[in-house]
Amino acid sequence: MEPSEWLDQVQEEILEPDLPICDPHHHLWDHPQSRYLLDELLADTGSGHNVVSTVFMECGSMYRADGSEALRPVGETEFVNGIAAMSASGGYGASRACAAIVSYADLNLGVGAGEVLDAHMSASHRFRGIRHASGWDASETVRNSHTAPTEGMLSDATFREGFAELGKRNLTFDAWLYHPQIPELTDLAIAFPDTTIIFDHFGGPLGIGPYEDKREAIFSKWKEDVAALSRCENVVAKLGGLVMPINGFGFHKRATPATSDELVEVTRDYYLHMIEHFGADRCMLESNFPVDKASCSYAVLWNSFKKLTSGFSASERASLFHDTATRVYRVEI
Repeated sequence: MEPSEWLDQVQEEILEPDLPICDPHHHLWDHPQSRYLLDELLADTGSGHNVVSTVFMECGSMYRADGSEALRPVGETEFVNGIAAMSASGGYGASRACAAIVSYADLNLGVGAGEVLDAHMSASHRFRGIRHASGWDASETVRNSHTAPTEGMLSDATFREGFAELGKRNLTFDAWLYHPQIPELTDLAIAFPDTTIIFDHFGGPLGIGPYEDKREAIFSKWKEDVAALSRCENVVAKLGGLVMPINGFGFHKRATPATSDELVEVTRDYYLHMIEHFGADRCMLESNFPVDKASCSYAVLWNSFKKLTSGFSASERASLFHDTATRVYRVEI
């Protein structure tokens, strides 16, 4: 069965179709067995919810084939800026895809990372910051991040020299890591209080390999670590990316994808804990598509978010679905 046929097995009425959404986390790529470009993105964002804008998140797409190794990631910004320009023409509908761009620079270059950041800024006025993924685990069953991080990278002196270059340029840092590393991120946030850090995907609570069947113990420690991180006022939380295969819920293995009610049932406590500690004005809901497409459709995912937040005030929901993302990423539409 094709992935689209699998997802099509679950059809739901779109809840609150007029509620404005800025989706602050999706990817674009063209791999031999997986294509997710503007057409595929628009098929998802146009599936019924009112997605008025999106933010692109780095994923190693379209790096330059030659030139300086350090500057090759600038090709991703150039590529996505072209997609954003297509969307901004209005020829693909009212939604503005990739209205802000987050790319990659190797902060292990130390002060040399500044040259790469400047090149990204020159490549697009939509460039807002970087993600240097630091997801690392000792277990061979957990895949480390695509940027080949080392153990303890967030504490490394040279990495922090590179990190300091972000603040000089008013750029953001998206943090993707695994749950045992959350205290490392808290230490980094304390050391750089003037740099905005976006805490991606709940800090990657793992549920595979050595973490399988330990959800309650992991959740208890995760809650403590998240509460400590939330005290860093320069950190904002991105809520989504919780039904990837690595999270261990297993939706991707089923004969049918998840429904919105099923998503709410297994993820509710994570969302409510984050919003309780960070506050709605420091939280933004995200799709993490097409990665989370392994478990559910775009329409179903945003239905689950609307159900999860049904008890919140109108202003809180505006922050969660749109305003926090557009403020943090300076989405200019």
